[in-house]
Amino acid sequence: MKRLIRLAAVAALSIGWQVAAVPATQAAGGPSQSSRAASSSCHLGNGVQHVINIVFDNTHFTRDNPNVPSDLEQMPHLLNFLQSNGTLLTNEHTPLISHTATDILTALTGVYGDQMGVPVSNSFRYFNPNGSTNLGVSFAYWTDPLFDPTTSAPTDTQPNMLTAAGKNAPAPWVPFTRAGCNVGGAGTANIELENISTDIPTVFGAGSPEAQEVTSNPTQAFNDFVGIAVHCAQGNALCSNANNGRADLLKDEPGGYTGFNGLFGHKYVAPALGGITTVDGATPITGFPGFDGMSAKNTLGYVAAMQEHGVPVTYAYISDAHDKHPTGPAYGPGQAGYVAALKSYDDAFAAFFGRLASDGINKSNTLFTVTADEGDHFAGVQQTGCDGVTTPCVYGTNQIGEVNTNMAGLLATEQGVTTPFTVHSDDAPAVYITGNPAHDAAVTRTFERATGALTAVNPYTGNTENPTRAIADPAEMKLLHMITADPARTPTFTWFANPDYFLFAGARNCNSPCVSINPGFAWNHGTIGTDINVTWLGLVGPDVRNLGATHDIWTDHSDIRPTILALTGLQDDYAHAGRPITEVMTETRQDLNRLGAIYKQINAPVGQLALDSAAFATSAIKSNSAGDQTYLNADNTIQSWTSRRDALAAQMIALLDFTAPGGSTQHNDRNVNDLINAGQSLLDEVHAAAG
Repeated sequence: MKRLIRLAAVAALSIGWQVAAVPATQAAGGPSQSSRAASSSCHLGNGVQHVINIVFDNTHFTRDNPNVPSDLEQMPHLLNFLQSNGTLLTNEHTPLISHTATDILTALTGVYGDQMGVPVSNSFRYFNPNGSTNLGVSFAYWTDPLFDPTTSAPTDTQPNMLTAAGKNAPAPWVPFTRAGCNVGGAGTANIELENISTDIPTVFGAGSPEAQEVTSNPTQAFNDFVGIAVHCAQGNALCSNANNGRADLLKDEPGGYTGFNGLFGHKYVAPALGGITTVDGATPITGFPGFDGMSAKNTLGYVAAMQEHGVPVTYAYISDAHDKHPTGPAYGPGQAGYVAALKSYDDAFAAFFGRLASDGINKSNTLFTVTADEGDHFAGVQQTGCDGVTTPCVYGTNQIGEVNTNMAGLLATEQGVTTPFTVHSDDAPAVYITGNPAHDAAVTRTFERATGALTAVNPYTGNTENPTRAIADPAEMKLLHMITADPARTPTFTWFANPDYFLFAGARNCNSPCVSINPGFAWNHGTIGTDINVTWLGLVGPDVRNLGATHDIWTDHSDIRPTILALTGLQDDYAHAGRPITEVMTETRQDLNRLGAIYKQINAPVGQLALDSAAFATSAIKSNSAGDQTYLNADNTIQSWTSRRDALAAQMIALLDFTAPGGSTQHNDRNVNDLINAGQSLLDEVHAAAG
């Protein structure tokens, strides 16, 4: 369940999540003659005729309790499909901060937050010219300006999706629609409408009937227009005016993008596809179920209908099984509701693969990519004597829930710091000191030192502990790919905390306990931690090797985009941060695999260089030497590392990524070896400094 973020934009407008009564025109079925004709215009490489990309929210390959089967173990139809037919990469990694919006958008674009605008998610703050801050929500349609649900006149008018050059980021559906393929989105971040505040006027127009529906019946408007979309190939009949298609406008798209239409919202997509049902065909879906309502049976129902009716490329999101949707609270590993949710997900995948097989959509002609946006850390007591499947795990009072912590109260009572600030509340809170002081200003440095010195009594262990994992100032955040082209979005610093904790800014006292268990949420993510930053990626389809489950290949979410393009024979019109995972391809490039491995370790936000530099930065930020020279020297060192890293990474990715402009399969072995040696030297230097 996502706090604020997707829900906040709706809640701010008093919109519920109930399903609207939009009639389906007919039961979903196999592809019609017209849909087959529409699909025939799609031209992809390597024998691929369909692309199915699915991202789970917080779904795990590894066990959260050693006695309880993991999420994927409890979905054997999906797990077996991935392991038996392709490759399941279990050493896949997130960017930072590790949250739904940033993780999905990194996978969609192949770049990190510094190049697509959303490194702090799922919401963030932005500085106003007077030094105060306002709320920004990361979930907004691709071409939206920054979405602030608290005001109709935000001071920051930059695009939400923002390149390093300050342009609206290139859209992920473009190479496919240019190749004649319709592209569908079901709940996937920002490729369909996410809210009815900024998204409706952006796509439909401020005076449109859809905008009028927002005013007259906002709940209905949400169910009608949010969460579902189809981006059509040029001139494709599915998105014609007769089907309520709208111009698919991308003003900053490299190379231009004119003459393309899209369908936006269940109200328009469902009739064009002949109606939508749950994946087993048992229940009509009569309106967008809401993002928390995108269970496997609902999401896969949308995907199957799209694939069967002329939309051969689909991106889809499945909500987590860890929470009792839509009301909560959170489940613990092996709890009866959690196990039941995963069983329903497994049943949905059994129906999904059976339905696709009957449609002739299978591993011989379809590229399947399945992943989870991030892992997450279970905050609670590890139950024993239960396995969840045969013996449910039962959690008592104060045995489950994140450790809610009022950092403002702790700063005031422990450190005497009452400096006004706002915060992106999180396990990795981004802090914005009022007035937007410089990184080396006395008020900033006092605040950072005080934060690093905070202690709390962990209610699960009874131990007094320092919650700090790492602290990143702007220099370190730049190395971690967290600084965008919009300086108003740059936090004063980011605090990566112990994964049990959820930090917020409450009262500047602890008259109410500053540390308490909140059973509403028990699955924490955002911070630096193996159970959060390490996730999984499954690949099945033409040109994908059958390696089963393997932990031998270090990858991260930026690699998903170029890998999909490589396997479909397409190319983007911009440079990626990720590289094609050639190790899983039948024509693997063994000569460059070592270079690829070094590249990830110097450039990925949770690679070795990043983690070592974060440790180095944290020590320097906590320091209090004469003239603050230790900190100032460290900041200069980090900036030097970043410059050297960026230069090396640019040379490496030019050899590794043949799906971007200028990418090539041609290389010089000596040059490759020189780059590997230079990368290793930089890794060694930073590691020694961290030690």
